[in-house]
Amino acid sequence: MAQAASDQGLSCFPLRRDPGACSNCSRLSGAAVGGPVVAAVGGVTGAVAGTIIDPPPAKVVTYVREAPAPAAPVVVEEKVVVGHALPETVVVTPVPENPKYGYAIVNNERVIIEPSARKVIHVNN
Repeated sequence: MAQAASDQGLSCFPLRRDPGACSNCSRLSGAAVGGPVVAAVGGVTGAVAGTIIDPPPAKVVTYVREAPAPAAPVVVEEKVVVGHALPETVVVTPVPENPKYGYAIVNNERVIIEPSARKVIHVNN
């Protein structure tokens, strides 16, 4: 039997997209044990590094998608990633009917933000 990944100094993330055993330790992945729902939940949970980020309401997503773009484009070097904070140089505009959310257009992407932490919670594509 294969030696456990933790015994080899490797990290094991058995809840991955493809079904089957972890190549490092032979534990079954979430997809093999619980099907696609477990795999999807595990993948999303891992993607946001253990934090739960609720998606914004559809009304907020629609508002941000249709809001006028600022005259000057905002460009940052960092990739815009859900769960990460935007730099202080980015102006966050509040969503008028739902102040729990703000938005910005960064690197030509419309981004919904949790204003107090400046954390990206959704990227409109």
